[in-house]
Amino acid sequence: MRAMVLESGSPAGPGRLIPREIPEPVPGPGEIRLKVLACGVCRTDLHLVSGDLEPGKPDLVPGHQAVGRVDAVGPGAEGFRVGDTAGATWLYLTCGRCIYCVTGRENLCDRIRFTGMHADGGYAEAMVIPATHAVPLPEGLSAPDTAPLLCAGVIGYRSLKLSGVLPGQILGLFGFGASAHITLQIALRMGCRICVFSRDDAHRRHALSLGAAWAGRLEDNPPEPLHGAITFAPSGRVAVEALRKLRKGGTVAVNAVHMDTLPAFPYSSLYQERCIRSVANITREDIREFMALAAAGPFRVKINPFPLAEANIALARMLASDFQGAAVLLIPGAA
Repeated sequence: MRAMVLESGSPAGPGRLIPREIPEPVPGPGEIRLKVLACGVCRTDLHLVSGDLEPGKPDLVPGHQAVGRVDAVGPGAEGFRVGDTAGATWLYLTCGRCIYCVTGRENLCDRIRFTGMHADGGYAEAMVIPATHAVPLPEGLSAPDTAPLLCAGVIGYRSLKLSGVLPGQILGLFGFGASAHITLQIALRMGCRICVFSRDDAHRRHALSLGAAWAGRLEDNPPEPLHGAITFAPSGRVAVEALRKLRKGGTVAVNAVHMDTLPAFPYSSLYQERCIRSVANITREDIREFMALAAAGPFRVKINPFPLAEANIALARMLASDFQGAAVLLIPGAA
């Protein structure tokens, strides 16, 4: 089968993926195989090819927001049949036994494994995933529109929860890419007012078209202090600037798996019970809650399609902030 492979020892950078023919995976006990229809391109994938994150296996196939058709079911796998539509997320497998798993925090599992990092992902014509961590999807959904929901959407939803923002309050979004443009729509359904901070004028216009109350640059001050904020840019400076724009008691939720150094800042920026907290991964409960929201009313997902063979181009354009919304790889011949 065709796949885009992160070869061990290759030079770091967004052109690092190599097109290869590799054996089609065979589902083992408890696993299902997906014929991939579409796979979203995530900034985490960019961190992997750029060397910011270390792959968990040699010759890795990235991709962790994949939609596919089940075409094989391994021994003991439950909940799926051949022909079903299913999704893969960043959460590949959790142990179910550690203190984090048994207390509803499987996103912090001691033995957690990630799709497209510890196990081959969706930058390929087929992939296998544990049935316990696959996402059942109803028939009739567009695969390209659904793929970004499986990471960009659900991690934005978790970030929103951790920001502590309540219905009717003011939320700041710092950076406006794939995840932020879905998060904005979730917060609007809560009745929040949204202020967006982006260096890119086209992204600011996109935010306003989706219902943001205000959009400006990082150095600009919003009309009112924020009750909470989410940062999507992997920048410590952005997180500190967001902190400075909070009301007393507000939280900055950092939606990043990798970030550069936090610069020094005065204690007065943190005082009065403001805080910065990281957002680490997702839980299956997050996925269920978010997909229920998506089923209740579709989100307006801005899709930038690329063929599988152009994964490197998609990553390079993501690095350059050269499009609005989400990049999605489409698998030719998938059905």
